[in-house]
Amino acid sequence: MTITKITAKTHDVGGIPIARLLPNRTHRTIGAWCFLDHAGPAHFAEQEDGMQVGAHPHTNLQTFTWMLEGEVLHQDSLGNRQTIRPKQVNLMTAGTGDHHGISHTEQTPEGIKTLHAVQLWIALLMHKTIAPDFRHYPEMPEWSDNGADFVLVNGSFAGRTAPTEQHSPLLGLDIRTRRAQTLGIPAQAGWEYGVLVLKGEVEIDGQIFAQDELAKFARADTAQTLHILAQAGSHIMLLGGEPLPHPTLIWWNFVADSREALEKAVADWNNGHPRFGSIDLVGTKLQRLAAPELRGKVR
Repeated sequence: MTITKITAKTHDVGGIPIARLLPNRTHRTIGAWCFLDHAGPAHFAEQEDGMQVGAHPHTNLQTFTWMLEGEVLHQDSLGNRQTIRPKQVNLMTAGTGDHHGISHTEQTPEGIKTLHAVQLWIALLMHKTIAPDFRHYPEMPEWSDNGADFVLVNGSFAGRTAPTEQHSPLLGLDIRTRRAQTLGIPAQAGWEYGVLVLKGEVEIDGQIFAQDELAKFARADTAQTLHILAQAGSHIMLLGGEPLPHPTLIWWNFVADSREALEKAVADWNNGHPRFGSIDLVGTKLQRLAAPELRGKVR
């Protein structure tokens, strides 16, 4: 199975290091996983507010937040207010089509001075009618085996199934190794897989992958076993999924299957279309963010 190394583009956003692995110029998705950011770890000074992301929209996707350290307060246009803490998942569904959408804000709560998370997007099946939704998952399946600690955040693995809602087949697995070892991961035929290194170092098929590097496996025609040699103290995230049957285009915070749908989303948000609802920002430091006009080629 061919393996490609993807190195993150890292930016500082309000004092938070953001390492972006997907999308990139040559690889767009892992199954329906279409966006992958490693945020932090960040530590805020006493006078700093931490993350303060104003109201912004989404279409044709789910935002999937896997919290590692700190806390984040989520508020959305459906009326949900939910603080997410370590080892918890927030899953927000924007809905599909030109008539659905959602908007939300993300804030570091007062008094919280750390942030470390994996932020993912899941592209939705756009030929299906899916309504906007939000779900919070306070507990995920956890277990230890042979010197490694596992948390299953999406899909099924080792006889366990995560409670997180799915609209297409996916896998998300958090793995921490307490000693050096080779992990054998069964890979399904027809799926795509990736291994993100959050800490430490792993070796796969002779290639070394360090922090904020992603091992992207080519789609295989037959079931195989992925062999991952992980050093002691490593922390990785395994992602997998069945590829979607349609194009996945991204512009700003929107996903669509055509340029026209992206252009409509930009115009609708900037013109205050009710498909995105509204969030009361009175009494906060947050603002409503404007969508940039679509220019050039979109991939």
